[in-house]
Amino acid sequence: MVRGGSTPGRFGGKQKMYTADGRFPLSSEIAVIIPAYNEELTIGSVVLRARMFADTVIVVDDGSSDRTAETATMAGARVLRMKVNSGKAAAVMRGFAELESVDYTVAVMMDADGQHYPEDLPKVIAPIMTDQADLVIGSRFIDGGAEVPAYRRLGQKVLDRFTNLGSGVRIGDTQSGFRAMGRKGAQNMDFRSSGYSIESAMIMHFASRGLRITEVPISVSYDVPNKHKKNPLSMGFGLISGLVSELGQRRPLLFFGAPGTAMAAAGLIMGTAVITGLYPFGWSWGLSAAVAQSLVNLGAGMLIAGLVLASISRMIKGQDGLRSVNDVLDGKEVIKVEAAER
Repeated sequence: MVRGGSTPGRFGGKQKMYTADGRFPLSSEIAVIIPAYNEELTIGSVVLRARMFADTVIVVDDGSSDRTAETATMAGARVLRMKVNSGKAAAVMRGFAELESVDYTVAVMMDADGQHYPEDLPKVIAPIMTDQADLVIGSRFIDGGAEVPAYRRLGQKVLDRFTNLGSGVRIGDTQSGFRAMGRKGAQNMDFRSSGYSIESAMIMHFASRGLRITEVPISVSYDVPNKHKKNPLSMGFGLISGLVSELGQRRPLLFFGAPGTAMAAAGLIMGTAVITGLYPFGWSWGLSAAVAQSLVNLGAGMLIAGLVLASISRMIKGQDGLRSVNDVLDGKEVIKVEAAER
């Protein structure tokens, strides 16, 4: 974890971590977006620490019922208050929409609950500043990995597999919310997502557009006041459900076509065996024929569905996708709360 000393400079050299007034030398080029929901206990310290590295810190208060917005404002953040709780994805998109009025080089996403260390920010932005990546993900599992609870690691592996399958790239920590991107990346934040599935959707979307994605090691702390506000099991099933839907939309031939072809082939093989008088598994002629016919019908249906969805996907590819930042602006009333003068 970066705590002090030096950090890679813009051109690969070394520069001091802080200036004489205690700020990060590139702070004027960095904008931090922090989605927050009922985080009054932690948002103040997160904002204060983030402001050591970024002149612009945007907190999107996602319909909190506590004093999250007021605390963030007092800490010096530019606060946007959403009228209703709309989920992490909507809050993040709203934050990126606000960047249209900000002069920045790198946009950083960070969680509000205190799990992320803002002191890791120089490492996370380094590949962007040196033009080695368009999206950088702070990974909890590089260099031995952080101390992540066992149940989280298990769920993480499942979500990683689904995300990597959908994106065609290999990412070790697909669910990390500590990320950085340059303007090119920010201009591609025009996809649809909901809730916590934004991390996976972002990877799939960026990969489909040929953007460069890399990971750097970060540290995390799970000893925070609120932890996850949802039951881990229900949240995990929700994420998997969202990923399955995303896979069906982005890679329909893989998700529907491949299994459909396999089913149809199995049905044809079984049907041929029945015709020649061979009954698999000791089944009767009638049962064997019915199973063979069902496999062929179901497989053909899935294959056709995959082809149709692939055709539709090609038609809409290159457009704004399923949801743009404007959807968030048009559909959600937002109140701006400007930070006090620094």
